[in-house]
Amino acid sequence: MKFRITIIALGLCLFICGFTTPAYKLARLKYNGGGDWYGDRTALTNLIKFCNSNLHTNFSAEEETVEAGSAELFNYPYIFMTGHGNVVFSDLEVRNLRKYLTGGGFLHICDNYGLDQFIRPQMKKVFPELDFVELPLNHPIYHQKYEFATGLPKIHEHNDKRPQGFGLIYKGRLVCFYDYECDLGNGWEDYGTYAGDAQETRLKALKMGANLVQYALIQ
Repeated sequence: MKFRITIIALGLCLFICGFTTPAYKLARLKYNGGGDWYGDRTALTNLIKFCNSNLHTNFSAEEETVEAGSAELFNYPYIFMTGHGNVVFSDLEVRNLRKYLTGGGFLHICDNYGLDQFIRPQMKKVFPELDFVELPLNHPIYHQKYEFATGLPKIHEHNDKRPQGFGLIYKGRLVCFYDYECDLGNGWEDYGTYAGDAQETRLKALKMGANLVQYALIQ
């Protein structure tokens, strides 16, 4: 709670005082285990640019990288995590992530395909008392700046499955959002990165990403 209040207060102060220096930054989570935490290389910087233009946020233009066990984790209101492979959180990282998330932080996990079997047991270590639940279509995360009445858009095809938005809810607050069979991060990357890219689909991905950021800032 203290972390969330600090972030909001900082943003309000900069707005009231008229400063243009970036108020805060968004970060990518670096993790151990061998998975490609660095995937979707242009995704987060493009989302930052979109949010600054359309939500009128004042994020630094470049993303940061932060490790799960670092005290720096608490500097960021929104953490992005992606990859295809293995994830391992140490005991220290588990404790730090839990402290960050229960204190007002927000983690967005994007399954870039193949992450699911690894991330679920690791997040169970962080919140042994919680299970990922599919968020209903009336959840506020789908109704921020942009309306997604039918839930997550389908961005990248893997197994011909419908996209699902899962969440970990701690004491009534969504602390972690997990997009599965959707691949929002692919949609945020530079246009033309993938064969068959469509501007319409990319815009949907960026709008949904903006909803996640907006929710993380105001919840």
